[in-house]
Amino acid sequence: MKKFLFIISCSLLLVTQILLAQAPKKILIEHSDYFDVNQLEAPDAALLTGNVRVNHDGVIMTCNKAYYFQKENYIKAFGNVQLVQGDTLYLNSKYAEYNGNIKQAFATGDAIMRSPESTLATDTINFNRNTQEVYYNSKGTITNRENTLKSKSGKYFVAEKKFQFLTAVTITNPKYVIKSNHLDYYSNSGHSYLFGPSTITSKSNFIYTENGFYDTKKNLAHFLRKSYIKYDDRLIEGDSLYYDRNREFASATRNVKITDSVNRGIVKGHYAEIYKNQDSMFVTKRAVAINLVENDSVYIHGKKLMVTGPEGNRIIRAYNKVRFFKTDMSGKCDSIHSNSKIALTKLIGNPILWNGESQITGDIMHLIGNKITQKLDSLKVLNNTFIVSKDTIGTGYNQVKGQNLFGKFEEGKLHDVDIIKNTEVIYYMRNDTQELIGINKNVSSKINILFDKNEIETITFFTAVDGTIYPEKDLPEPDRKLRGFVWRGEERIKSKDDIFTDEENELNDKLIKEGKVEESKENVPMKIRKETLNYDKKKK
Repeated sequence: MKKFLFIISCSLLLVTQILLAQAPKKILIEHSDYFDVNQLEAPDAALLTGNVRVNHDGVIMTCNKAYYFQKENYIKAFGNVQLVQGDTLYLNSKYAEYNGNIKQAFATGDAIMRSPESTLATDTINFNRNTQEVYYNSKGTITNRENTLKSKSGKYFVAEKKFQFLTAVTITNPKYVIKSNHLDYYSNSGHSYLFGPSTITSKSNFIYTENGFYDTKKNLAHFLRKSYIKYDDRLIEGDSLYYDRNREFASATRNVKITDSVNRGIVKGHYAEIYKNQDSMFVTKRAVAINLVENDSVYIHGKKLMVTGPEGNRIIRAYNKVRFFKTDMSGKCDSIHSNSKIALTKLIGNPILWNGESQITGDIMHLIGNKITQKLDSLKVLNNTFIVSKDTIGTGYNQVKGQNLFGKFEEGKLHDVDIIKNTEVIYYMRNDTQELIGINKNVSSKINILFDKNEIETITFFTAVDGTIYPEKDLPEPDRKLRGFVWRGEERIKSKDDIFTDEENELNDKLIKEGKVEESKENVPMKIRKETLNYDKKKK
């Protein structure tokens, strides 16, 4: 029985200790110049006047005058009110109330909250010590060394040093302005997390995102979900964008599209780097440059594309297995170098050009534009020039061979061509009813060809002409091909889709699918970065 009573006694003692531990601590009056009880002015309250200082569980409150309700463990403070929590939070106002039972403070009248990193000024501030949260529902202004934030309402998480805004908020920095309806701002690191339609505006560009991160101290950013960066003449889009404002550098990943409004061009790929100050970009992973020329689009593809220089002096370089397509012209080479200032495009390394039904090859090939009209003007092929086209009806091939070729374009189509030095020709001659007259095998010093609708219309021979027209039966098959003849019709690029390999198309389909899957997911705020959470540790 005694043992049983001892157990009950110990249990009651334990319960009493728990209840005492859970019981709210009383507000302690540490100082007041005058102490009075005035039932008319403050019923059931002590009246404290002059240099009032109270303490509650580590929080110090000072003011000019206070009503202390001892039973309710509640205090009302007037004039030069300040509430201090360690070195993490200072709350100043004209009037305040503090409830010691629930550990909540209310401050109004020019309320100002200061932390080591920032200051909040608003009309009314609420502070919940249990959750260590400060919140306000009146227009507020937050200032720190780098930025000024203005919002209609907000919340501050003391331990995380984080401001959270779920209504319209504006961050103003000397270099830019951020606007959002959902933003988390860490006052120690200056890290901002944007969610929902948000914009960043500066003199140099305009940024839109619906899910992004911005480091306001280092001026580094990462944007997801319908994001783009817009310069005066260039729009950069991609599933994921990285941005460095200090270097004016941006990179884009997956479903990248860069639109040049001035030069009427578009560059696409799945990875890009853009250097604004150098006016240059680098694009890879199924890269293609699309330019509008004479109401037609020219598609240029290479494993790597590089565009450098300002408008009027822009250079486009394409590397490794380059292919290009235009409605009436296409080609291949190892690389391309195109200079807008001199209107010259060089096809470098094993160039081949298809103009209509004609295949043109040579060691060096240049496409030359008109610098005034920006239209395609002429073609130059140097060394080992060879033009081949299939006979319109039979199985033979029309062939023209020479040292160099100089051609002129009309309305974007090759019209007039001169082949000079050591020229040779094999040409299937047909009458108006397309009957074969004979095969013309000819040698001369110069040949002129006129094209009509991308087909050979006439051939004219000049100087030292030596040739024969053979009946078909009299010219053996081996003699119907000039030395060096190679027909590459199976390689011809017949559409803008042919400029890509099967492997590149598979990669493209995969990345587009990944983008669609990502976009179909619910948009949720970006995960907080480790460098944000560990900022103060790293600083120490």
